[in-house]
Amino acid sequence: MTLPKGPLDAAVAEGERLKLLDDPQEWAHFSHTEPDGACASSVVFEGMHCAACAITIEDALLHVPGVQSVQISAASHRGRVVWSPQKTKPSLWMTAAEQVGYRAVPANDAHAHERRRQEARRMVWRVAVAGLCMMQVMMYATPAYVTAPGEITPDMVALLRWASWVLSLPVMLFSCAPFFRAAWRDLRQRQISMDLPVALGMLATFVVSSLGTFEPDGPFGAEVYFDSLTMFVFFLLAGRWLELRLRDRTAGALEAVLNRLPDSVSRRTADGGWEPVSVRRLAVGDVLEVLPGQALAGDGTILSGQTQVDEALLTGESRPLSRGVGERVIAGSHNLSGRIEVRIDQVGAATRYAQIVALMENASLTRPPMALVADRVAKPFLMLVLLAAAGAAAHGWSSGPAHAVMVAVAVLVVTCPCALSLATPAAMLATAGALARSGVLVRRLEALQNLAGIDTVVFDKTGTLTHDAFALADIHVREGVAPEQALSWAAALARQSLHPVSRALWAQARQRAQAFGSLTELEAQTVSQVSETAGQGVAAVLARPGGQPLALRLGSATYCQAPAARAERLQVCLADDAGWLATFELQEEVRQEAAGVVAQLQALGLSVQVLSGDAPQAVAQVAAAVGIAAYRGGCTPQDKLLHMRGLQQEGHRVAMVGDGLNDGPVLAGADASFALGQAVPLAQSKADFVLMSGQLTVLVDTWRRSRQTLRIVKQNLAWAAIYNAACVPLALLGWLPAWGAGLGMALSSLLVVLNALRLSTSISAGSPAIEDH
Repeated sequence: MTLPKGPLDAAVAEGERLKLLDDPQEWAHFSHTEPDGACASSVVFEGMHCAACAITIEDALLHVPGVQSVQISAASHRGRVVWSPQKTKPSLWMTAAEQVGYRAVPANDAHAHERRRQEARRMVWRVAVAGLCMMQVMMYATPAYVTAPGEITPDMVALLRWASWVLSLPVMLFSCAPFFRAAWRDLRQRQISMDLPVALGMLATFVVSSLGTFEPDGPFGAEVYFDSLTMFVFFLLAGRWLELRLRDRTAGALEAVLNRLPDSVSRRTADGGWEPVSVRRLAVGDVLEVLPGQALAGDGTILSGQTQVDEALLTGESRPLSRGVGERVIAGSHNLSGRIEVRIDQVGAATRYAQIVALMENASLTRPPMALVADRVAKPFLMLVLLAAAGAAAHGWSSGPAHAVMVAVAVLVVTCPCALSLATPAAMLATAGALARSGVLVRRLEALQNLAGIDTVVFDKTGTLTHDAFALADIHVREGVAPEQALSWAAALARQSLHPVSRALWAQARQRAQAFGSLTELEAQTVSQVSETAGQGVAAVLARPGGQPLALRLGSATYCQAPAARAERLQVCLADDAGWLATFELQEEVRQEAAGVVAQLQALGLSVQVLSGDAPQAVAQVAAAVGIAAYRGGCTPQDKLLHMRGLQQEGHRVAMVGDGLNDGPVLAGADASFALGQAVPLAQSKADFVLMSGQLTVLVDTWRRSRQTLRIVKQNLAWAAIYNAACVPLALLGWLPAWGAGLGMALSSLLVVLNALRLSTSISAGSPAIEDH
């Protein structure tokens, strides 16, 4: 017979869980190492309800020796803890969080979702008990409201009060339990959260009504308030349940991406069979069996089978994509139709999925300036609420102790700043979730606020307005140098760079070498002393079997000191110590959607410009093709940054759209920035937004959505301010009953979240732009 676990058993189990997380192999699954050697862990805090909760946890963790920084979002309940492995361990700072009443679990914890479901079921039961008891208590309270004095005998009045008291007990002991636990935790830790004034109001109402029931002739016997108590408990619980459901929906896309990997996979054994293993035990080279409906656990190559995969939440591609033998698949995508066998090429932090998760976790933790203001005033505001309630009770004591206490209760409940704390993060997370479903990742939530005020958009050319795939149109060489030899040398250097032009040159060289049967020789070339100058080119020393090493430079004409030439096409030059060796002309293709996107941006009143490191003539051609009059060519990254800063000094707010390769400084310095470069490690991107689909069409929709988000944030803040300005005086004057205060508080929070929910509809490439309402 298995005995149920008591509190001591649960504490022991919790301690063992935390000690397991001290194993470096365990914490590596929810942490990554920072450049300075510190660990940054992603965790979820259970039991949070408000901004004051986030501040309480942050204060507790920062007092743990070895914890360097803490970021916690009250809206997403997620946190990022940076700590030193030499000074502390996860069990220590997680225990510190539990000591202030909040359970910390790894962000990828497999059981977290089930615990949330169980808590949601308990919440439904609490709401149901409160609702049922409320209806019965209201029935017993009705005679006191509809009959004249003396029509009901004192014995009947006493009986109705006792019946109401009995029915209020389940509400106090079961339905109100979360409020009382949170309040007791605050008192023990000498902290304050939004549940403390609410719990005090509930307790005061029950005590006053109980005294009136036990001693009808005492100072509190004139009236009981069980009907008000059960009613505002029901309203608060129902409002909190609906609020959590709606908040989960607004951040649903974020959670869908962050929890997309399977818990276990089927791996091929040495004898050719299959064994179930944890996804944490996967290694490069493992072969997995992926059945229809399952998610892929790593980036890999299909060895057998044919299927369709869903990459919508990772790339923004809404249609299923066909994948067969030899084709790549990415972690987090779903196998839709057929059984496939996949060889794992990348796992863990090296996968593209992990890079996306890093971006989205960062976005869910950031706090826009408007939210920071609300968070800063949350605790002082709650202190003022307690003082105001005490003052109201003292002022109204002469009118009767019971009346004075109920005025204080109304003040405690109606002034709870839930709506104020939810106003900004609810809207921002709703937008971030909708954009994520459309293939736009938001790295920083404050960027949505910045983007709404943009008046100038600056585009990079190569890889942004044009495709990053080029065709080799012509080769010009120095006398005595064979074109194919020059292309082979240039390809050896291009292979070392991630720039779109370098990738295109390497691809063209491979294509030609494969046609001539010399691909092996091309790929066997080795280089050393590689150095790349952003916006200029790459230099290296090429080893030549049986000959002297050759020092080469590949890049712009200026970088290679190449002779002046007509630049009707994109040109890449090659030089050695003796000077210019060759010039490669590449034919680039303007994106099909670029002209339409530029026209829409201009129609919205935005100024559009092009800055590029390519030759002015090539930049002029692309600018003319897409309808941009203002352009500059031959720009280094520093030139772009200086030009953008000049615009900002003139009072313009600038958005930069680049490929994320050599535009790091200008992307970081812009008021808002977009990166399209999927070849770059996304976690190193400096952009505020990453366009996973690589399509420019979502730019206009994102800009419109940012304006709508800012407008809804302002509406939410205005509503919260108006609600408090109208209801607080009514409560202080004693004109607002406790049940009305509870209803007002619940409805204000619901209105804020419902208003934010308007932003949760996703957009897609080519979809009609979101209209400004």
